[in-house]
Amino acid sequence: MAGSHTAPSTELGPALLLAERAALAAGVTLRELHDLDSMREARDLLHRVWRPAPDNPVMTPELLLVLAHSGSYVVAVEQDGRMIGTCLGLLSTAGLHSHIAAVDVGAVGRSIGFALKLHQRAWSLARGISTITWTYDPLVSRNAYFNLRKLGAVPTEYLPNFYGAMRDGVNAGTDSDRLLVRWDLTAGQAPRPTPGSGRTEEPPVVALDIGPDGHPVRGGRPGDLSGRTVLVRVPPDIEALRAGDRAVAGAWRPAVRDVLGGLMADGRHTVTTFTRDGWYVLSPRLEFDA
Repeated sequence: MAGSHTAPSTELGPALLLAERAALAAGVTLRELHDLDSMREARDLLHRVWRPAPDNPVMTPELLLVLAHSGSYVVAVEQDGRMIGTCLGLLSTAGLHSHIAAVDVGAVGRSIGFALKLHQRAWSLARGISTITWTYDPLVSRNAYFNLRKLGAVPTEYLPNFYGAMRDGVNAGTDSDRLLVRWDLTAGQAPRPTPGSGRTEEPPVVALDIGPDGHPVRGGRPGDLSGRTVLVRVPPDIEALRAGDRAVAGAWRPAVRDVLGGLMADGRHTVTTFTRDGWYVLSPRLEFDA
């Protein structure tokens, strides 16, 4: 596995300090799990949050135990000795792949996800791992902002219906499109350069926006996108939209797949950031920029 036998990074000391501060700010502690009883507790928490179909468990305690014993990342988030969160990361050719996490509903909104990510970063750097990857639903605006803007992860691939038809309580009824992101752990959290800085650039092209009725509205002809910064909008709260108007919500999946997925697949643009008001910003790759 890439990086598994290299020396710990010089970034480790500051990373440990950042992780400790984030956990303290969230009012939690994080610890690795190694015993079967803890794995059962983690399994139960995963199931409470993701609500899988009875015949399709998210994870078994035995598999969690094997993964932890073989060196993967299996961690609990605890408050006053009670497990309120958990996360599983798998060793991969890229480094560490963060597969699934869960936080009890009563603990949401306390920056526990941020504490988990910084703990993952310190854990990885201690093992000579410099990259973490994971996937997320590109329609979930708050996750896009957290992953791309707050952490500085970079989308590398659009994966249409990656998991196929899902039957859990969170994803049921929608295709499981995902963005694969890559987080360079040695890059810190410094903001990346603004697309097009240092040169004259035409105004960005809006390739996908929200119409007055909430439906996606496509804009810009293919020829307009060459060498231009492109903006792709997603709804501010797709989960609320799915609960309130499934027809409108359902229109967004194919639209974002065609526009955002298409732009990423043709290799001429790369996603550089996500704005607080819900826009993916894509800049032309230098090798294609005339």
